[in-house]
Amino acid sequence: MTAASSTEYSTDGSPADRPAGASAERVLAGLDPEQREAAEAVRGPVCILAGAGTGKTRAITHRIAYAVAVGAVPADAVLAVTFTARAAGELRTRLRGLGAGGVQARTFHAAALRQLTYFAPQILGGPMPEVASNPIRWVSQAANRLRLRTDKAELRDLAGEIDWAKSSLISAQDYPSAAAKANRGISVTPERVAEVYAGYEEAKRRNNEIDFSDLLLIMAGALEEIGEVARSIRTQYRYFVIDEYQDVSPIQQRLLDAWLGGRDDVCVVGDPNQTIYSFAGAKPSYLLDFAERYPKATVVRLERDYRSTPQIVDLANRLISGATESRSAHLRLIGQRPDGPQPSFAEHDDEVAEAQSVAAAAKRLIAGGTPASEIAVLFRINAQSEAYEQALSEAGIPYVLRGGEKFFERAEVRQALVLLRGAARADDGSVSLPESVAEVLSSVGWNAEHPPPGGAARERWESLAALVNLAEQFRVELPAARLDDFNADLEQRAASQHAPTVQGVTLASLHSAKGLEWDAVFLVGLTDQTLPIQHANTPEQLAEERRLFYVGITRARQRLMLSWALARHQGQARRRRPSRFLDGLRPGTAERSSRSSGSGKRAKTAVPAEDAATFGRLRAWRKKQADAQSVPAYVVFSDATLVAIADRAPANEAELAQVPGVGPTKLQRYADVVLAVLAGQDPEPVELD
Repeated sequence: MTAASSTEYSTDGSPADRPAGASAERVLAGLDPEQREAAEAVRGPVCILAGAGTGKTRAITHRIAYAVAVGAVPADAVLAVTFTARAAGELRTRLRGLGAGGVQARTFHAAALRQLTYFAPQILGGPMPEVASNPIRWVSQAANRLRLRTDKAELRDLAGEIDWAKSSLISAQDYPSAAAKANRGISVTPERVAEVYAGYEEAKRRNNEIDFSDLLLIMAGALEEIGEVARSIRTQYRYFVIDEYQDVSPIQQRLLDAWLGGRDDVCVVGDPNQTIYSFAGAKPSYLLDFAERYPKATVVRLERDYRSTPQIVDLANRLISGATESRSAHLRLIGQRPDGPQPSFAEHDDEVAEAQSVAAAAKRLIAGGTPASEIAVLFRINAQSEAYEQALSEAGIPYVLRGGEKFFERAEVRQALVLLRGAARADDGSVSLPESVAEVLSSVGWNAEHPPPGGAARERWESLAALVNLAEQFRVELPAARLDDFNADLEQRAASQHAPTVQGVTLASLHSAKGLEWDAVFLVGLTDQTLPIQHANTPEQLAEERRLFYVGITRARQRLMLSWALARHQGQARRRRPSRFLDGLRPGTAERSSRSSGSGKRAKTAVPAEDAATFGRLRAWRKKQADAQSVPAYVVFSDATLVAIADRAPANEAELAQVPGVGPTKLQRYADVVLAVLAGQDPEPVELD
């Protein structure tokens, strides 16, 4: 593709939308050559591969408006489907401005709900059932019937697994085998999840309720089996446009196929480089294989990036070029904006220093004229927000937390603060502050040795871990501190972070940042075990973590700052390593194939070369030990702990006890065999009582 021609395009690729009633040719005016090619492909199967910042919404709205203007299809015969109500609203607004106000733009679920509500008597033989407003209550009821003790986080994880299974068209009976194949994992066994899943479905039936997945399943089934319903809907809708097609799940694809009924007037739009929801059931293969499914499809590639400077675009391209996928569908962006500053890379001694540096840089940007609302701090997990909430508060910078609650407003944190205040009354100072805090939090799910599997349970654990880390940091600053001193500090922190919400710097996880953009973006906490996340073990999971990093980079328009900390706390040994995804990106580093390939060979990616053999022996021993105990490997030791053991190479039990993650119980169980492995031996697994 050549660079942009002499035609001038705005930041999304063209001038403002034309007013209603514009002629067909005026609808095309101002589009770049590839956008125009997409807009003029008005019939048959069309696949638009649209990179970040390439004006995909403009391309699809102008395509629809052009098709209506030239008489290829009536406006009311078009169904445009996207993934959020906000995006659907934006499509409707733009289409009205282009003279195509009669087009229906909805989410999959909203479209299915509208159709099922109308056809309920024919499909269900009666009135429309209630759509469950809180399906977790039926998950809870099913778990209680099985006498399964679960907290709120575990219930959310159970609900997430059921939603994943239904989105993937997996029944309760088939869940255990499917979960094993997909490397799913929460604190409840797959067999018990299947039982809860079956109980959940029964609870809904008893109470005449359906969930959002049921909407899609019921409508797909009706279109497949009830001729009158199929004829009516297919007569109404003859022209389909599906946005964010890389995020379509099997259940959504089944409904789309049912809507089409063998026809091929469908346009799909997506970016394989931005597939970050596979864990929730998304199947990027539908986008990647579209041209194979429709051999006569028109395929258009939008690669002109109107959002980011060429320097940021170059970094994004270099990152994604390290992915193992070699499919031709992957896009290489071409920057269209004027040059800007090079992305910066900063290494810090600890997380506090990193957060304070980010706050200071944000303050300079604001003083230089960048609005606070045009600055974002993006991180991998929500628990990372606390340090930045605190640093921004101390710097007097307003902030907004997107996609989650402020740290001290989270339910598990509020509960922990109540317990810590109660425990302070009995604190006689005989136990160190971090040990006291860890002991109190153990009653609400804190376990120092390993995080639990599952998204919600792990997020809850991360919040509690952040409190333990704050206690350790507080002890460094005040060695004689007790629980009441620590509680007072927490109350002060909470007060500073509970300021009224105003326009300010955005704090957001990488997932919640998708679809957004800012003038200046800080990507923080870029260490191995965080990005990629510790529990990303398979090649597919590691590839998705890389794409998540790519999404973060492409949120920035003008300035991009990347940083990491070598230790969690002030004064700790600097043993963390920058994310493997930074290899070859930051100055002075070369891309290492074992780190960049997403191969899952953690022995070559998490430790230096001189320690790789030791780490490999430790992992081999851990696997034998875990198999002997019939437990997951992380129950023996996490990868992070094995990295620390390989790095420190303790020579005796006392030195091994100083390694993070080696608590008293594990020291008693495994000290002898771990030391034997370090000495080059191959000991047999320990037999536990």
